[in-house]
Order: sequence, then C-alpha cells, then structure tokens
Amino acid sequence: MVVSRGRKLGIAMMCCNCRRIVPIILLLAYVALFVLLAISPYDRKVWLVENIPTVVIVLVLVFAGRYYIFSPLSYILMFAFIVVHTVGGHYTFERVPFDMVTNLFGFARNNYDRLAHFSVGLYAYPIAELLLAKKMVNSKVVLFLFPVFTILSVACLYEIFEWLYAVSADAKAGIAVLGSQGDIWDAQKDMLSDGLGAVAVTILFWILNKKKITQEVV
Repeated sequence: MVVSRGRKLGIAMMCCNCRRIVPIILLLAYVALFVLLAISPYDRKVWLVENIPTVVIVLVLVFAGRYYIFSPLSYILMFAFIVVHTVGGHYTFERVPFDMVTNLFGFARNNYDRLAHFSVGLYAYPIAELLLAKKMVNSKVVLFLFPVFTILSVACLYEIFEWLYAVSADAKAGIAVLGSQGDIWDAQKDMLSDGLGAVAVTILFWILNKKKITQEVV
C-alpha cells in the first residue's frame, strides 16, 4: 500500500516536472530556429510579416505560463505550428523545399502552405484543454465546437489580413504573403485546412480526456 502510494507520488512529480521542462526546451529550440532562419531570408519584408504573428504567439505563451501551464502535448502541438510558420517565413511558403511531398502525391503546386494552415488548427487542443481545466463550459457540445469555431474565426480574419496586405504592399511581397500560387480558391482551402486540423486535434483531445470530460462536463 505504502509502495503504491510512493509510486503514484513519484509519477505525479515526474509529470509536474515534465510540464515545466517541456515548454522551456521548446522555447530554447524556437529561439535557436528563429535566429538561424533570420539569416538571409528570401524576402526580408515577407519574413518580417510572417514572423510577427509567430513571435506574438510565443510571447503570449511565455506570459501565460505565469498563470497556467499547458500539458506537454499542447506545447508540442503549438510548437509544430511555430516551426512550420518560421520555416515558411524564411523561404516564403511557395518556395519551401517540399518537392518530395509534391512529387509523391503528384500535386500541381507546393502545398506547404496547406500544412501550415493545418498546423494552425492544432491550437484547438490547448483551447479545449484550458476550457476543461478552468471549468469554463458545462456542455460537451460547446467543449467540442468552441475550439473548432475559434480556429475557423481566426483563420477567416487572417485571410482578410493577407488580402489587405496583398493589395497594399508592393506586388512581389504581397503575392509572396498571399501565397495563392494561382489558385482562386486558395483562401477557402486554407480555411478548410485550418478547420481540419482543429477537428482532428479536438477529437484527439476527447479520446485522451474522455474520463475527465465524462465526470466534469454535462
């Protein structure tokens, strides 16, 4: 009995340490990546525009860490977006070396930007986690839909921002940020990718937290 309690306590302490160590490691990795990819980007204007949102997100997460520490999985999912977006800012999204995937599936365009948008949807997981941890909702339907709708709303606003930048900036930088590659339905497909990412990780969140959701949410 005593041994069992000791093991549980040890596991709890390891989990606690992991929650604190993982974000620090990921932050250091991001700083290193940011510095590396800040050297000689394809277009400095595009690099700046693409990295501002990423840097803001990182700063918000660092500040938020004083009040709430997400699970390691949440941080890893959020880090995935940050990495993909930082790489895209260095090359511009249509020029990221993605030929292996393009050739493997026979795509007619570089779909790295679709991957980037899918990674935006990964933020639905920490949103759902925060809602559950802070008991901010009392409905399973809301717990599932709110993270997805939040991502879709952000996706819509970002597409509007891209359009406004494209029509106001110089032609070369505007086209690079827009990244449509001649696809007239690019904005809609980008938002679909955001939404698919959100739905995928929200389902994952429910699978991993089914017991807690059942106990705490109506």
